[in-house]
Amino acid sequence: MTRRLRMTQQRQVILEELRKVTTHPTADEVCQTVRQRMPHISLGTVYRNLEILAANGLIQKLELTGHQMRFDGNADYHHHVRCCNCGRVADLPAKPIGVPLGEIQLMTDFAITGYRVEFLGLCPECNKARESESTMVGAERE
Repeated sequence: MTRRLRMTQQRQVILEELRKVTTHPTADEVCQTVRQRMPHISLGTVYRNLEILAANGLIQKLELTGHQMRFDGNADYHHHVRCCNCGRVADLPAKPIGVPLGEIQLMTDFAITGYRVEFLGLCPECNKARESESTMVGAERE
């Protein structure tokens, strides 16, 4: 028997605020936003409720390599791309990637239940800045 999640006022406000943005905020950022509506909410309360919302499939918890945990109000299955320079995270539609799950199971003896993909690159702003720097360095050599 599955237990239905009790949606407290705090959880509801956290969920609403998280679903308003596509920036994949950290718990600290979520807390700052929620405090505009609930000034006395603590960071610990926000952390606990984000974990509960993620565990119940209402949001996604992004554990990006080498970076602070972020949260995504879009609970639908999708992938993410992260800028290696500024850390910006963007959503990508979930396209079949051709991961040979059967082979992975045979190699590891793990019962594979899913996978997450994190693409790395440069966001448009960082890429443009890098190209500008390269142009300037090239001009100095001439």
